[in-house]
Amino acid sequence: MSLLLGELFDDIPTIHIVDVGASPIDGQPPYQRLVALGKAKVVGFEPNPAQYQLLQKQQNSFLTFFPYAVGDGKEGTLNICSSPGMSSLLEPDLEILNHFHGFGEWGKVIHTQKVSTRRLDDIEEIQSVDYLKLDVQGSELSVIKGASRRLQDTLVIHIEVQFVPFYKEQPLFAELDQTLREAGFYLHCFTPLVCRAFKPLIVNDNIYAGLNQVLWADAVYVKKFTTFPQLSSHQLLKIAFVMHEVYGSFDLCSLALEHMDRKEKTNRQLTYFRCLTR
Repeated sequence: MSLLLGELFDDIPTIHIVDVGASPIDGQPPYQRLVALGKAKVVGFEPNPAQYQLLQKQQNSFLTFFPYAVGDGKEGTLNICSSPGMSSLLEPDLEILNHFHGFGEWGKVIHTQKVSTRRLDDIEEIQSVDYLKLDVQGSELSVIKGASRRLQDTLVIHIEVQFVPFYKEQPLFAELDQTLREAGFYLHCFTPLVCRAFKPLIVNDNIYAGLNQVLWADAVYVKKFTTFPQLSSHQLLKIAFVMHEVYGSFDLCSLALEHMDRKEKTNRQLTYFRCLTR
């Protein structure tokens, strides 16, 4: 997108990001644009030793990583799988994984280690959370339940959700959605829905291609827009900035600016509309 919100408004605040499951295995994180714009301060957590070592090479004054396993505060077992992206505090369910190309091999546990998990509410290295990114292979609900205090001020959550369990006793999208709605968030979008084909069929000779069976997605949750009048101008500007720069959600950005205008007697929404339609 060519329009930068920072070019319109010179008071864009720094977005405080907490990344749980910060493994770089999937490439750039969804918030990378905020980092590139110099408007993010990230605290990330990754318990897989090999992946944590990779993250340490990226550390700077704006990116800090810790080798903590985040969860419900109890002892757990980290299942390190043949594919690092499948490693989890839950045991892979091979009966399900073997229905799809690749996952049975990727989900094989090659090694386990005992870990002490930490609740987000208890981690002292976190100063504040505006944007929470969660990708912990089935333990998302445990992380959320251990973050009730942090979620009160969190504005945006980017979370991986499953529709079919890859791990034994894994909570699925329905449980996560209900918990997040109760915590004050609405689902905003999926980015994207991921499908796979059942074996033995292969679509276009590509094991990553699918037909209709949805397996997972990244879901974006935002503080309920019906509560925008109760948010501070600072919080509304942060929502507007993230929605515009990360997700291209120009409508939700403009709604946040509208509520900010009502509080501050300004005309940010009109300025934004004029630049969008220019």
